[in-house]
Order: sequence, then structure tokens, then C-alpha cells
Amino acid sequence: MIEDHREIWPVRVMCEALSVSPSGYYAWRSRPDSSRKIANRALLVDIRRVHAQHQERYGAPRIDAELRAAGQASGPRKRSAKIVPGV
Repeated sequence: MIEDHREIWPVRVMCEALSVSPSGYYAWRSRPDSSRKIANRALLVDIRRVHAQHQERYGAPRIDAELRAAGQASGPRKRSAKIVPGV
């Protein structure tokens, strides 16, 4: 939220309102993406591909099953649903 509204509100004001230290916010901003976030981005590409391949009629359970059948481990069950709500 802070990142999205930096142009509108001063960072210090938003940090105070959200009970976040400014130094913590700037440390978070400069931190590299976690391995989970990188893996989720790659999984999202595959989820969108399978979803589009089936005319956007497949939901998370079928997408997850198709990815598993193709030998692609999507991680814990229902992870697809968490990455793309509404699919």
C-alpha cells in the first residue's frame, strides 16, 4: 500500500498510520524477491496457460490436477487457488 501511494502521501505519514517503521519499509523495498515469490510467478504463468487453454472454464482444482498430471509439482494442494483467487 505504501509503495502504491507514495506519489499521493508522504512515506512517513503512511508508515505512522500503518504502524510500520520507515526504516523497515525501506529495508523491505530493497530486499530481493524470495524464492517462494519467484516460484509463484512461474506457477502463475502455467496456471494462466492451462486456464486459457480450456476456454477459461477450468477452476483451481482442475488446473491443479492438470499441472500434476503433466508432472509439474504445483506445491501444496490448493496453492493454485491462493495464487489466483477466482480461478
